[in-house]
Amino acid sequence: MNRQIFYLPFSLGFFFLLILIMIFGLGSLFLGIIVSAFMKIGFSAEDALLILLLSLLGSGINIPLTTLKSDTPVVRENHVKVFGVSYRIPVREMVKNETLLAINVGGAVIPVLISAYLLTQFSSAIYLAGVGVAVVAAVTHSVAKPIRGVGIATPALVPPLTAALTAVLLTSLIQLSGCPVEPCRVIIAYTGGVLGTLIGADLLNLGKIKNLGAPIASIGGAGTFDGIFLSGFIALLLI
Repeated sequence: MNRQIFYLPFSLGFFFLLILIMIFGLGSLFLGIIVSAFMKIGFSAEDALLILLLSLLGSGINIPLTTLKSDTPVVRENHVKVFGVSYRIPVREMVKNETLLAINVGGAVIPVLISAYLLTQFSSAIYLAGVGVAVVAAVTHSVAKPIRGVGIATPALVPPLTAALTAVLLTSLIQLSGCPVEPCRVIIAYTGGVLGTLIGADLLNLGKIKNLGAPIASIGGAGTFDGIFLSGFIALLLI
């Protein structure tokens, strides 16, 4: 069985679009708002750039977890378009109808590790961050859409907008001792956007994945990657 773990979860056009956004945003947005936001919580400008690059490059790496068997025929089309984005379905040689469940490095592993690091550094923000994650998870789950051949897809801007708004509201209503407002707001926005999207889109829909006819369903990948990738960074831009 060919277990393909290296593939871009979306079309080359959308991948290059993300690169262009990153390049043209470095001067005015990244070096201005995103870097300053990360510096407030202990990251350097170099660290922030490295996180962005690793997340983007890691989108093509999927770590196999298990194989799900189903009676649903596997989709053979090359691309599936949803929410205005064309996602590439990876080719996989199979004997039976089955879906390889994997976890995406750029869309799940790296963002979760960053979120865990932030919460350990600012433990006083854990409670509000948990509330933020729950709110984003609920909203994301309500708009997430199972797509045959792809997995679970989400509108790219809904999770970050929800995360940013929730972070602003929570820090405006509740002040935590030992955690300044701005760093707490950044942490709540980032962790809410990342973990909330991951939980609401993927984890709460795991039961549906095996019946979608997807050759590979990656947690944090394919249709969910853009939501998680954009959630963390756009949420920082909006606060």
